[in-house]
Amino acid sequence: MFVGARAVVRDNAGRVLLIRRSDNGQWAMPAGAMELGESIADCAVREVREETGLRALRVSAFALYTGPDRTHTNMYGHTYQIFTTAFRVEEWDGQLARVTDETIDAGFFRRDQLPAPISASVPETLADLDVFEQTNRLILK
Repeated sequence: MFVGARAVVRDNAGRVLLIRRSDNGQWAMPAGAMELGESIADCAVREVREETGLRALRVSAFALYTGPDRTHTNMYGHTYQIFTTAFRVEEWDGQLARVTDETIDAGFFRRDQLPAPISASVPETLADLDVFEQTNRLILK
């Protein structure tokens, strides 16, 4: 099992923060694996900080991605079922770092002008956030 968190950070104009990952060049949301001794919410906060320099002050979970379709094999031949919790960052502060140890770029984008190449998780997560915000029901996949 691989347990991780993904964070949706939006600015005052409603644009979505995406990072360009240094390992595969794809644009994605801040995300990563939970470490021993932290909660899944703390993981989301830490990943936002590590990958963007921003400080997530308040987060709330809106989706759990846990199904067998979340099974992947990495470049070393190890197979994992990924359990990801998606969080909406309710409040944040700080200065955006466009380049970090894990990213080669970052920025806020309008949803109708997302950059390429984009991770498949981005449109799915944004669609699920829309459903959550309309229904106030946790998304379970």
